Amino acid sequence: MKKSLGPKTLLCPTPVVLVGTYDEAGKPNVMTAAWAGICCSKPVCMAVSLRAATYSHRQIVRNQAFTLNVPSASQAREVDFVGMASGRDRDKFAETGWTPVKSELVNAPLVAEAPLNLECQVIVTNELGLHTQFVGQVLDVKLDEACLDERGRLDPAKFEPMGFIPESRQYVGMSRVVGPAFALGMDLLKA
Repeated sequence: MKKSLGPKTLLCPTPVVLVGTYDEAGKPNVMTAAWAGICCSKPVCMAVSLRAATYSHRQIVRNQAFTLNVPSASQAREVDFVGMASGRDRDKFAETGWTPVKSELVNAPLVAEAPLNLECQVIVTNELGLHTQFVGQVLDVKLDEACLDERGRLDPAKFEPMGFIPESRQYVGMSRVVGPAFALGMDLLKA
């Protein structure tokens, strides 16, 4: 039997991303977000939803750009910190020891220490209630070469991306491969 929980933010896990922005003075900022994901494959687009109260929200509106940086589970402490501290009064790059890298394509910094970086130009903004959804067209993806498998594809076990469970407010590592997509269920398709 299943228990009704009512409407909740319980899609899980959600990806953990670091949203990179520049403020009015050009100072790089980074915040943790879990309301993010792929929203279109052609053109390649990612969406991130932020509350208007966040410092990063204002910077995305102003710059019409952001980066999504996928951290490793080994960076969970720093990831948690940049999600709680505000760039209004703190230099989160300096405090974490992370390095901001200027994107050549969008007006937003990359996080050098994050294994995966996506550079996004805002193409749609949706006001949804408590959150604003920013849809960014991905202009480039950068991946640490150490995270590639022998065929040149991303190997999650080589950096263990993080997920977030909203209900229990926990971070989880996501490195175990369960099996090949579009192949595991092939026998059921033939039945």
